[in-house]
Amino acid sequence: MLLLIGRRLLATVPLLLAVSLVVFSFIHMLPRDPAVLFLGEEATPENLARFRAKLGFDRPLVVQYGEWLGHAVRGDLGRSIRTNQPVASAIVERLPVTLRLIGMAMLISLCIALPLGIVSAVKRNSGVDLASTFFALFGFSTPNFWLGLILIYVFALVLRWLPPSGFDGTRSLILPAITLGTALAGLVTRQLRSGMLEVLRQDYVRTAQAKGLADRLVIGKHALKNALISVVTVIGLQIGALLGNTIITESLFALPGVGRLMIDSVFSRDFFVVQGVILFLAVGYVVANLVVDILYSYLDPRIRVH
Repeated sequence: MLLLIGRRLLATVPLLLAVSLVVFSFIHMLPRDPAVLFLGEEATPENLARFRAKLGFDRPLVVQYGEWLGHAVRGDLGRSIRTNQPVASAIVERLPVTLRLIGMAMLISLCIALPLGIVSAVKRNSGVDLASTFFALFGFSTPNFWLGLILIYVFALVLRWLPPSGFDGTRSLILPAITLGTALAGLVTRQLRSGMLEVLRQDYVRTAQAKGLADRLVIGKHALKNALISVVTVIGLQIGALLGNTIITESLFALPGVGRLMIDSVFSRDFFVVQGVILFLAVGYVVANLVVDILYSYLDPRIRVH
């Protein structure tokens, strides 16, 4: 197990270097000079030159990248142009809200998808199966922003059960978590159903049934664990999507998370904050996939020998 984890960690090093290069290139791929974008067209050449020198834009790109990467490895992502606050500190301040939102969204989606996917596979072509199919199609084909607006209208404005926006504890995260987790719930439902149907046709499952084992043992002990391998793949890939979708969801519900920080920084042209958030999201996606690889080895011991 430790050898597998070590190999996976080594494999992430070139990937993280490639991510850092892409993220660093963000500012330099802007269609206009960052100094002009921040200071405006009316800025004098002297002020533009002073701004470039202050932020290091007047040095060679290789030197800028080397210095930026060295600081980033130590957790220093630069400072906000507008507030002079360290970017890492700004992200850490907003991170708890985002993590709570993602955690609640995953919990809600799994609580819906796991029983629905299992039952729809066991009772194939039944009314439950048709209902789960409809839910899954609705879940991953509905835009987040549209679903969020509908939830705000129904549960906040009409029924007045939940707050429409802002952050004031767990109640404020229910609607955003449902908005964020519905697509994942639909995807996991369909994936688990497909995986369960394939596993239930295997000989070892039929043998267990022929021996007279209870259905709950056959499904829970023999079928579900093997069907979960494909589900873990989906969840691992969708963690990156959840991180990205928090930008829309947090903006829609006015949550003070990392996604909202990203949007605010884009509108205020705070390039270093945008750059830092993009790097954080990319690293989070890589780490999530590393965790998925480790879970693979637990669910399928055959992977440990490769």
